[in-house]
Amino acid sequence: MAIENVAIIGKGAVGLLHGSKIARNIGPDAVEFVMDDARFARHADDAVTINGEPCKIATVPASEASAVDLVILTVKATGLAAAIETMAPLVGPDTAIMSLLNGVTSEERIAERYGWEHLVLSVTQGMDAVFIGGELTYTHPGEIRFGAAPQTAPGIVEAIDGFLDRAGIVHVVEEDIRHRMWTKLMSNVGVNQTCMVYGCDYGVVCKPDSEEHRCLIAAMREALAVARAEGVDVTENDLGQMYAMFESLTPEGLPSMAQDRINGKPSEVEEFAGTIIRLAERHGILVPQNRWLYRRVREIEATYALR
Repeated sequence: MAIENVAIIGKGAVGLLHGSKIARNIGPDAVEFVMDDARFARHADDAVTINGEPCKIATVPASEASAVDLVILTVKATGLAAAIETMAPLVGPDTAIMSLLNGVTSEERIAERYGWEHLVLSVTQGMDAVFIGGELTYTHPGEIRFGAAPQTAPGIVEAIDGFLDRAGIVHVVEEDIRHRMWTKLMSNVGVNQTCMVYGCDYGVVCKPDSEEHRCLIAAMREALAVARAEGVDVTENDLGQMYAMFESLTPEGLPSMAQDRINGKPSEVEEFAGTIIRLAERHGILVPQNRWLYRRVREIEATYALR
């Protein structure tokens, strides 16, 4: 299976960053953004820049889209249900599917509609992309980690691996991708939620002895405990590696939930604290930091209507 053309569902920071790399290294004809028709009508005239350069990747309404070799989903978790419908015309009998959504549940929901045969498990991490007011800026493009699900057909991982090589997208094929997904969830539970609630950047949460730093580590340790109860061997060493990654990012950078607060958009708190709280209840684990973060995020989101 050779992948020659890609459709991206989700024209935000993650989609724009990876889409621009595909266009630059393979060619603009190799990639397109696809939106449902109503969203396309609302955003057809939007001007988007990527590190100051205009985005020239084509955007296509779903009603005019056709099957491609690879679909990459880069929407927020709040938009997944709509994205699953939007991608229907893009999925042919041999179309590979990759979800770069946060959390550990999106692939299960995609598989309910399209099956597991051509679907891989994946995360993206390490980017410091900020997308506000139609302007995407980043210094660190991060990387994609992915691997086969138990039912993924032979050759799918290899085909995506080869395509990402050609696209110049840093990536790693993981033998234990579930461990990587939970490690990423642990990092998001800490850094995304803390930065949103305190209205701060990477530099602030990495200041030792600060309240933001305490919140970050406490939330991550609760996620670690839940992961282990779920049978995933996430360790303090994994936590330390994620923290070192935060320290390596541009100090003034903002994770996605902090950007949601600025943009007045719903966050992925259900995928983060919501998931940890639900699973903690199943295992009888106390997660007070995540319960507090969940409550504070909902309080902040409730103020959006007052703006």
